[in-house]
Amino acid sequence: MLIYTSVTSSYIPKARVLAKSLKQFHPDWFFVLVLADSIPFGFDLVHEPFDEILTLEQLPLPNLKAWIYGHTVVELCTAIKGSAAAYFAKEHSHEKIMYLDPDIKVFNSLEPLNKLLDTYDILLTPHMLDSEDKLDAIIDNEICSLKHGIFNLGFFAAKTSGQGLDFILWWANRLYHFCTNDIPNGLFTDQRWCDLAPVFFDRLNIVRDRGYNVATWNIFHRPLSRNNDNTILAGSSPLRFYHFTGYDSGEGLIMLNKYAADQAIASEIWDEYRRELENADHGHSNLSKWKYDYYDNGNIISVDARSLYRTREDLKTAFPDPFSTNEPSYLSWYSSHGQRSLIPPIHFQLFNIKSWKPKKFLRKQLNSIRKRIKKYLNI
Repeated sequence: MLIYTSVTSSYIPKARVLAKSLKQFHPDWFFVLVLADSIPFGFDLVHEPFDEILTLEQLPLPNLKAWIYGHTVVELCTAIKGSAAAYFAKEHSHEKIMYLDPDIKVFNSLEPLNKLLDTYDILLTPHMLDSEDKLDAIIDNEICSLKHGIFNLGFFAAKTSGQGLDFILWWANRLYHFCTNDIPNGLFTDQRWCDLAPVFFDRLNIVRDRGYNVATWNIFHRPLSRNNDNTILAGSSPLRFYHFTGYDSGEGLIMLNKYAADQAIASEIWDEYRRELENADHGHSNLSKWKYDYYDNGNIISVDARSLYRTREDLKTAFPDPFSTNEPSYLSWYSSHGQRSLIPPIHFQLFNIKSWKPKKFLRKQLNSIRKRIKKYLNI
């Protein structure tokens, strides 16, 4: 089994905790760290719990710099999940692949998932297995699932053959082109796509065991306890892995106190997770900056600049390396013209960007509007 997670440098401490917890139960499973960032100074794979590190530059992605620039950090780390899986399916000999988010910790053997892949080709876990009764819980959990996706893609597993491979290639293609945080238009990074997966792939199994992917959005229905062997249970099932979503923002603890205030074990595992992260250098200044947050002159990149570039094929053609500040550069063009780009993108395809004269163009548009008004009013 090949296991992988996708991170920037700041999430390496979380990935360390994940990898160590996984290796405790599966020392022979192969763990790959997919890094959407620079390799930090002093990072030595020999002393890490990872078996391999894979960087973006090693993935066979076309127009790599332009593609990276068009994504925020969350979008990028989720977008490469599909491409990395496709790469592993082709370049590695493993028959099965499993993805786990870096803010997950494994608490028990995941062998039942391995066995499920002998019967099914794809495994997904839904955010919820139970309907809610209270209005605030419906808003927090059911409506949130409708917005962000039925399945939580902090986990998936698939074979590297049959429908498993078909799923991986389909998902990788969709994420290359459409992995954006755009809820109003029906997209939330990598997750909303998998709402379609059970329709397209009949060898997909929805994992309904309550021990997998426990998180604040479902912990009320999966109360944590311990049995006589001191095994942590989620409901009546062994807790297999817990998803510490919202740890850094503090939102996770807020929701934990809302839905599991009476669960002492839930608080205990969050406290233990905090200590493990601290021991893994969480928050270290050496890991704080994201390589792709900046132009090559050190200026920070705005979300609006990314969004405009992503939606404009003419800009990608004119500025294939948008990070570069060698002139002519995208940064200079955006500084001069970007804020005026409220005109629908189709209009920009009618002329050459570098020779664009905005005042002349807008005058033509206004004259055209005036002519239409006069014609309508018969004057």
